[in-house]
Parts: sequence; structure tokens; C-alpha cells
Amino acid sequence: MSVVELTRDLVSIPSHEDETAAGDFVEAWLRRETDAEVRRDEAGNVIARKGTGADAETLALVGHHDVVEPAESQVVNAGDDAARTGDGATEYVVAERDGRLYGRGAADMKGALAAAMLAFRDATPAGELVFASFVGEEVGGVGARHAIESGFAPDYAVVGEGSTNYSGPDVTDVAVAHKGRRGSTITARGQAAHASEADAGENAIYRATAAVDLVRDLEPPSVKVAGERLDGRLTVTEIEGGSAMNVVPARCEFTVDERTVPGERAPLGRVEELEDVEWRVDQDLPPMRCDDRAFAEAVLAAADGAQDGEPELVTKPHATDAGWLAEAGTECVIYGPSEPGEAHTDDESVSIAVLERCRETYRRVAEEWPTAR
Repeated sequence: MSVVELTRDLVSIPSHEDETAAGDFVEAWLRRETDAEVRRDEAGNVIARKGTGADAETLALVGHHDVVEPAESQVVNAGDDAARTGDGATEYVVAERDGRLYGRGAADMKGALAAAMLAFRDATPAGELVFASFVGEEVGGVGARHAIESGFAPDYAVVGEGSTNYSGPDVTDVAVAHKGRRGSTITARGQAAHASEADAGENAIYRATAAVDLVRDLEPPSVKVAGERLDGRLTVTEIEGGSAMNVVPARCEFTVDERTVPGERAPLGRVEELEDVEWRVDQDLPPMRCDDRAFAEAVLAAADGAQDGEPELVTKPHATDAGWLAEAGTECVIYGPSEPGEAHTDDESVSIAVLERCRETYRRVAEEWPTAR
């Protein structure tokens, strides 16, 4: 089976609300095509192992089989309610043209998943080789967190998220760090009063705007990785407060999107030093940094041998499951076919040539690491 055929099969399976059918396919394929130990955990993750066990260092090829909701044009029978399943479609549209595969999940990240499945099957690993396809990556790393809590702890991991065309055109680079995301809600409370007697109350909007000013004045941390400066960022994104034009508001809240970097966090908790202001963290997706230079260089060498371009060590601006793995102690890098601006779009696509490149790189890494040191 070619990487194109396998990608087509994976992309056609709806998995934006229910990943079960896609997980069934991955599990059945691994059981049929490999002699690995394959299991499906309670969350729906598919995990397979082969190679030497016990004392061997472990390398994992990691992906996810959930996707974001497709556009109507990406769904077969999108207008036929009788044909729709619980996941909203009988199948997704997959098209091939101009050397690319088009369809929901082609770039993020069923193409990389297909490349990793084939590399896992074909490689004679240097140590213990693990394949893992997680659920719930698009909704905060649900599957990755479940696996880690259940003991999933590879020494090293190549996560197949996008790293193509970062340093230049037609190059698949090796990402050694990415930002995380912390989403917060900050709530200011006051005391309601009629606006004609405003001094009888305490204006929650005024307290909230004082907190906004404090957030604007905070200096987000930054870190230098692989010759690049990775800067944190704080952005106030929503604000809501008040009940009527003639009422002093008793409550006002706003949200903050924070892009975090490995190491320190911005001291957002300082807003609670203001009177009647509370801070709540709603989501915290961890950043990632690979601290094992030898591993990063080994993956870079494998990537270099699999393409004509000259890949580099780069950083990514957004969070992936690599953050959860790195937080748990796994040394991670990211290497995959998706290009900036390609994922989650209505005409999402992936280069077939780059899928082949990724398949070959994954195989090389599996056969050369950890003995490449």
C-alpha cells in the first residue's frame, strides 16, 4: 500500500466529532500489516510497539486521528440528511490534483499519520519503536494526557505535526520548540447602583479596565532556541460587563490569550492584587523544547538524507501534543508535511512528495536512533 492510498483511506473517514471509525481503521491496519503488539486504550488512542523491550530506549512516532469540523464542500452527501451519520457525514471528500491530496485532515494530520504507519511497519528499529495515534488533539490533548496518565512514557518522540516550508520552500524542517497557550478569564466585581447615583456603587468595568492596563504593561518572557527568539505574547481578546445603560455594573470579565514559551510564564496572577479582581485559568497547553541536541541532530540528519533541500532546526508558533509529552519528560521534535496556513482550511491539502519524504525520514530515524549517538 502506498502512502497516497493510505492517506486517502484515512482522510475519507469522518473524525471531527467521533474518532471511533478512524481509530478502528488504524488499529485494524496495524494488526493486519505488522506483528507489533497493538492496543486501544479507554480514551480511544491506538498504540503499537515493536523491537527490543525492557531496557531498550524507546522512540515513538506520534500523531492524532481527530480533525476539526469540515467545510460543507469537504463532506460527501453534505446536503443529504438521510445519508449523514452521527459524525455528520458518510465520508469526507478526497481529491488528488497537481501533486497534492485535498481533504479535511490531509495536512492536519492524517497524511503524516499514514507516513508514520508505513514507516513503523517497514523499519527494523534500533531500539523499541512505538507508534501512537491519539484522539482529542484538537480539543486540548485529551488523548495524549490520558495516555501519559496511564504510563505512556517514551524516551524520545517524533511528532508528525507540520514543519514544512518554515526555513524555505520545499523543505521539511525539524522543529525543536513551540509555544504553548494559556487561556484565562479575569473577573472584576463591584456593586450595582443607579447611574444617576453612581457614587453609591463600585463600577466593575473601571476595575476591569485597570486590570486590562496591568496586563498590557506585563512583559511576556522570551527564550532563544535553535538560533531563533521565541517570544511570549499576551492579548486581551474578549470583554463583557454591565446589564443596562443606566446601571453601574456589578460585574465585568475579560479573556486573555497568552502564548507561552518554555521556562517562565508572564505573572498574570498580579491582577489579583487589584481590589475584587479574580483570575481563572481555563486552558493551559504547554510549550515544548527539545533539550537533547544529539537527538535533534539525528532527526535533522535523517531529514537531510530524505530530501534535496537543506532542512534546519526551527521553532513553531503554536501548541501540539508534543507539549504534553515534553512536560512528562519525553524528548520531542516535530517533523511533518503540513505547511504554514494549510491546516483547518476549506481547501486543506498536502504534498504527495512531502508525504513520501516524511515516510522515509521516519523510517531512517527509527533505524538509526538511539544508536546514532
